[in-house]
Amino acid sequence: MKKIFTQIAVAFGCLFLAGCDTVFDVHPYDVHVDGDKNVNAANIAKIESAIKYKDTIRFAMISDTHQWLDDLKKEVNDINRRKDSIDFVLHCGDVTDFGATQEFQWTRDRLQKLKMPFVVLLGNHDCLGTGNQTYEVVFGKPDFSFIAGRVKFVCLNTNAIEYDYSRPVPNFDFMEEQCKADSADFDRTVICMHAAPYSEQFNNNVAKVFNYYTHQFPGLMFCLYGHGHHTKQTDMYGDGTMYYEICNAPKHQYYIFTITPKGYRYEIIDY
Repeated sequence: MKKIFTQIAVAFGCLFLAGCDTVFDVHPYDVHVDGDKNVNAANIAKIESAIKYKDTIRFAMISDTHQWLDDLKKEVNDINRRKDSIDFVLHCGDVTDFGATQEFQWTRDRLQKLKMPFVVLLGNHDCLGTGNQTYEVVFGKPDFSFIAGRVKFVCLNTNAIEYDYSRPVPNFDFMEEQCKADSADFDRTVICMHAAPYSEQFNNNVAKVFNYYTHQFPGLMFCLYGHGHHTKQTDMYGDGTMYYEICNAPKHQYYIFTITPKGYRYEIIDY
C-alpha cells in the first residue's frame, strides 16, 4: 500500500511540474542576463571620445524610473526630440523596484532607445535580492568615473544601509584615487550619487567626512543625486556647493545642465 501511495504522489508531482513549467523557467534573481552587458564602460568610451575637446558640454539628468516604464519611454522620447545638442544622459539610479534581473533588462533596453550615450548609477532598490550583482553585469562597477570636456564626473555608490555597513560606502579610497587619477585631463569635477548625505540611505556618521573628500577634487562644481523623488536645489552643507536632486519618472521632469568655460547653468524640463 505504501508503494502505491508513493507512486501516486510521484505521478501527481510530475503532472504538477509539467503543468507549471513556466513558474520555474527563470528565477527573478538568477543573474542570467540576456543582451548587452557592461553598458556603462561602452558608453563612457563613446562620451570621452566624442567630447574630449569640447569646451561646452550638455547633459540630461534623470533618476528613479523603477518600473514606470511607460514614463521612462516618454522621458527618452522627450530627450530625443530636442533640437539642442545633448552629449549624454546621466541616470542617478533606481532602475528597478525589486532588483530583479528582468527589471534591469527592461530599463536597459528602453534607455538604449536614446540617441546619445548614457550611464546609470546604482540605486538602493537596485541592491535588493541579487540586484547589486546584476547591476555589475548589466552596467558595471558601482563606483566609476569618466571625463567629458575636461570635467571629471565621479559616480559613487552611496547606498550604505543596503550593504549593512559591510563595505566602505561611500568608498573614500576610490574618491581619494580619483582626485589624482588622470589629473592632467581634467580641471573641474561633478560628484554624482543616488542617495544624498543626510538621507536615510547614507552613512551619516561620515557625512561631514564625505563633504571634506568632495572638496579635495579640482574645481568642484556641484553634486547630483536622486532617491527623494523630488526636484530641488540645496546648499547641503552651507558652503556654497549646490546639490541638485531630480524627481522620479512619473513627475515628468528632468534637468539639462550646460557646462561652459565660465561656469554652468541648468534648466528644469517639464514634458
